[in-house]
Amino acid sequence: MSRRTDPARRRLRRALLWLLAIAVVVAYAFPFLYLLLTSLKPATEAIAVPPTVLPHRITLDNYITAVNRQGVRASFINSVTTATLATAISLALAIPAGWGITRYRTRAGRIMLAGSLLVRMAPAVAIGVPLVGILGAVHLIDTPTGLALAQTTVALPLSIWLLASFFESVPPEIEEAALVDGCSRPRALISVILPVVAGGTAVTAIFAFLASWNEFLFALLLTSIKAQTTPLAIANLQSQFGLDWGPMTALAALYSLPAVVLTLLLQRRIVAGLSLGAVKG
Repeated sequence: MSRRTDPARRRLRRALLWLLAIAVVVAYAFPFLYLLLTSLKPATEAIAVPPTVLPHRITLDNYITAVNRQGVRASFINSVTTATLATAISLALAIPAGWGITRYRTRAGRIMLAGSLLVRMAPAVAIGVPLVGILGAVHLIDTPTGLALAQTTVALPLSIWLLASFFESVPPEIEEAALVDGCSRPRALISVILPVVAGGTAVTAIFAFLASWNEFLFALLLTSIKAQTTPLAIANLQSQFGLDWGPMTALAALYSLPAVVLTLLLQRRIVAGLSLGAVKG
């Protein structure tokens, strides 16, 4: 005969789980919280030794200085343009690739899927150095288009891998019914299949966007002035005494906002998309 769990012990276990969850969240969020607090400190307090967590006086001077620094606004526009273009290219290539791999199940498709994972695991510098020569030959150095193409090499393998798992959960009968009704395969993919995996497509788009949004190495190798993105602008915020921590943290906080807002707005689709690939229909 099984012994029932004592209510007090059950409440204690639940309280311990909540404390553990809170501790994990605090540990994970503390660096970003410290970034926000540092961005609100006066310039002298931001570089004080030993550092303080809470600002003694809150000021927005760091944000004003960061936004008005030469090249910062242009770099933000370049980041948006490059990330959007890289996401669009990744989805345009990954959707037919993922669908073809899961539906035809050929050996070449399996090799391509494994190869996409291997490319994703390769160090970025191993890809970046050859890209300098390739994009230089076609005159795409220091352009948003060239940088987007380079960042696609990082986002595309992950996009193919994710979309293949999402398409795997779609029953083949859905496509067969569309073909019987007179749809061509491309039309069936666009009009029937993609609405079914809309959540998974949204998840893939977010990951592709963030891969480009946070990318630093390719931007460092392939841009100089015209197409410089905000991560490079943050790294270049220096004063005559060294790194300008106040404006750096302020610009980093501003640069984090679009990714945070995008994730919060699409969190329901993210959860739906992640659960879509977990169960095969």
